[in-house]
Amino acid sequence: MKRYFNIEGSCNKTEHYMVNLESRLIKIKNLVDNGKYFSINRARQYGKTTTLDALTDYLQNEYLVVYLDFQMLGNEDFKSESNFASAFSREILLSISSSADIPREVHEKLKFFSEEYSANNTLSLLFVLLSKWCDLSNKPIVLIIDEVDSATNNQVFLDFLSQLRGYYLHRKKRPTFQSVILAGVYDVKNLRQKLRDDKEHKTNSPWNIATKFDVEMNFSVQDIAKMLSEYEQDYHTGMDIEQMANLIYDYTSGYPFLVSGFCKIIDENIAGSEKFPNHSAAWKKDGFLEAVKVILTEKNTLFESMINKLQEYPELRQMIYEILFQAVSIAYNPDSYAIDIGMMFGFLNQENELVKIANRIFETRFYNFFLSEEREKEPELYKIAITEKNKFIKK
Repeated sequence: MKRYFNIEGSCNKTEHYMVNLESRLIKIKNLVDNGKYFSINRARQYGKTTTLDALTDYLQNEYLVVYLDFQMLGNEDFKSESNFASAFSREILLSISSSADIPREVHEKLKFFSEEYSANNTLSLLFVLLSKWCDLSNKPIVLIIDEVDSATNNQVFLDFLSQLRGYYLHRKKRPTFQSVILAGVYDVKNLRQKLRDDKEHKTNSPWNIATKFDVEMNFSVQDIAKMLSEYEQDYHTGMDIEQMANLIYDYTSGYPFLVSGFCKIIDENIAGSEKFPNHSAAWKKDGFLEAVKVILTEKNTLFESMINKLQEYPELRQMIYEILFQAVSIAYNPDSYAIDIGMMFGFLNQENELVKIANRIFETRFYNFFLSEEREKEPELYKIAITEKNKFIKK
């Protein structure tokens, strides 16, 4: 079976065409080797889970990796300490494929925690058990938690972070994990932006030990070109790989979902169409521009999430509107709430000390969204804006 471009869930190199992650894995492993606790917060469909899956395999020779996904936990699992201790123990047992990796006394206690909903099963007792495991383990243990921001607004989750912090600070006296990696959209240090209600914002100082994660996860032109080279070995389209890689990067700025999305559309939708009867015809500039039209009109979870976030965060919505329709130059300020949110969701980036829309596809999708609203509210502004629209799509 030939590989294909995947935009649905985690990728693996045996089934999918994907960017080589080794240079990123080397940098992340360096953080693990140095015993760092850190969070990987990137926008939806940014390749976080794919990276974590690859990292788990990359670390397995030197470390015992416990890889959990908080999406597997429900609201009830966060209702109390005993519920959380039970759910957390259950997920650990499911994560570790061989019970031989867990000392018998630890395995038995984890099994007890997972099955017994006792008020005596507190977070502190759970962490005592985890510390014992770290002390007895033949390999240093790395804890990875994906979708950590799936946790609802509750004190149990904050207490969990506090326990992690406490054991990290006292790791010379109390054995603990070699490294802890928390992944999600929201920066764990700023989860108040998600874990909030109308009355109170909870602070998240329990994670102020986190090391900055500055590994680049956008795909470079070279990354894209190498992926296309692997595709070309299978299909022999005769494409100009350098040209195609630059075109894709020019419109996406290396946003992983968009890169794979473009390739998938050209491979599966453009090739074989009336205008582009085969792959050789599709993998040219005209075929790419046809894919631009498709991606700008299709509905998918990424674009739906983008629009939802504009509704959820009016400050961000106003900023993006001003950039697009009023040509406002906004200086980058890391303390700005709207900028912080926009950067976290991957909608904005920093360029020459100014805030910019992250890529041309996002720019055009936002522009089209606001344009459709203006058509109803301000017909004259709509007429002016529609004449300017073509600046976003270069031919």
